[in-house]
Amino acid sequence: MDWVRGEAIGHGSFGRVSLAVPRNQSTQVMVVKSSSASLSDTLMNEKLILDEIKGCPQIINCLSDSYTYENGEKLYNVLLEYASGGALSEKLKNSGDRKLPEFEIRRYTKALLKGLHYIHKCGYVHCDIKPQNILLGEDGEVKIADFGLAKRAESHDNLRCELRGTPLYMSPEMVTAGEQDTPADIWALGCVIAELAAGVPVWKYTDLTQLLMKIGVGDELPEFPAKLSEEGKDFLEKCFVKDPRKRWTAEMLLKHSFIANQDDTVTLNDERCMSGTPTTSPRCPFDFPDWVSDDSAESTVTCPITSLPSPAIQELMNYNGGSWSTEPAERLRELLVGETRPKLSDWSAADGWVSVR
Repeated sequence: MDWVRGEAIGHGSFGRVSLAVPRNQSTQVMVVKSSSASLSDTLMNEKLILDEIKGCPQIINCLSDSYTYENGEKLYNVLLEYASGGALSEKLKNSGDRKLPEFEIRRYTKALLKGLHYIHKCGYVHCDIKPQNILLGEDGEVKIADFGLAKRAESHDNLRCELRGTPLYMSPEMVTAGEQDTPADIWALGCVIAELAAGVPVWKYTDLTQLLMKIGVGDELPEFPAKLSEEGKDFLEKCFVKDPRKRWTAEMLLKHSFIANQDDTVTLNDERCMSGTPTTSPRCPFDFPDWVSDDSAESTVTCPITSLPSPAIQELMNYNGGSWSTEPAERLRELLVGETRPKLSDWSAADGWVSVR
């Protein structure tokens, strides 16, 4: 596809994001993600995965890729469909009280689950579900985006010594054991839902060590928004199960009464509240009859972290002799040893962050 680059609209650890149009058709707007060809592993990974999982309406569509030479540099470019509604994080930030009404949350949740179910069925884990990576189309339809950190499910080779994704949305098993499979996406989904309802991330923290300790050690769970319905709280309980083997799957959650009766055709401008008699929510897996824009991080809890920086990763590994401890509590306890623990102020600047692979 022959195309023309437009204005820059964002950037990430991989490179920059710009608007683009086909050279001979100025009415079609696209998005192009570009990086130096020598540093394009993340973008190439995203392109390969999007090609394999194409066809799901809840996943951003990849149009093509290409190499270009600009200002003496060879760039790798991935062309994506343009989601004109922006990121869900922006919608949340721009809402009146920085939180969304429950009928909208239910609708978004159902669409996200459809996308996650498709991703998992195709054999992949997204690894970085968060409001910044959930885009909205012109009519408010959900589009899961940014698959640069995605990986094959049950693929653990060479991953045990690395954290993958965004700390605020990491699952306990990722923090304590470096394990990230499909249940990790469900934990992150719960974090997103709670944040949409409360207007702030689920964890309060002062530094990276404190955050990881909260997630990985003990029985503490994210706080449920007080105004969320009992159905919503029950839904979150199914997402926030410490043991990933007992956490509900996307397929199971699609049958939960919190979202089972939601109408996917409702647009962003529809102000009516979702109604209808809810079905009884299954209480355990055996109750089912059949189975078939980049935001800069800030030091406040009102803005999600966008990525875990490589200096923090190295700091964590240094406390463990270059590798993760085999005992989760011991591994995280070691983070508290020493006088130079990684503080939030040390890694809050987005310009210094890189994707953690």
